[in-house]
Amino acid sequence: MRKKLIGVTLCGFLVTSMGIVFDSGAMGPEDAPDTVDIDSIAKLYEKVQFDHALHVGITGCSSCHHHTAGTGPENDNCARCHAKSGEASTVSCSGCHAKDPFDAAYLNAREKNPNLYHIDKPGLKGAYHLNCLGCHKEMGAPTGCTDCHPMTEAGQEFFHTGPFAPKGSPKGHH
Repeated sequence: MRKKLIGVTLCGFLVTSMGIVFDSGAMGPEDAPDTVDIDSIAKLYEKVQFDHALHVGITGCSSCHHHTAGTGPENDNCARCHAKSGEASTVSCSGCHAKDPFDAAYLNAREKNPNLYHIDKPGLKGAYHLNCLGCHKEMGAPTGCTDCHPMTEAGQEFFHTGPFAPKGSPKGHH
């Protein structure tokens, strides 16, 4: 059961990271794709082929798609303002979590709109890791960086690992 729950959570984040938009009023688990490719960090890591079907069998949609599956937000910080705001228009993680929360355009938008609180909202990578790793730890599923997304050659070079590791250091560590 734990592995299924972890899978479902990870799947939800993967689907959302790709920016896939569904008509949430008509979508159910049976309408979702069986697998989803997550490639938001494809330069450094290989894409993850997320087994959405496996994860759907472990937990409910709102475990990953917090505010997008016909339920209110489960996170208390979000519920402070969004408890009655209705269903979000997209199931995509990137619909709420910025791919680059330190991007000038994103920061300028926050500055121009004083009602856009969200200073404590994690970026896309943070949201994945908070939700996926938390569930994976709880369920005893893999939690190592390369367990889910192996490093590319560019990633090995960037992190000075594998064939790019300094001489005399353990190869394969970063």
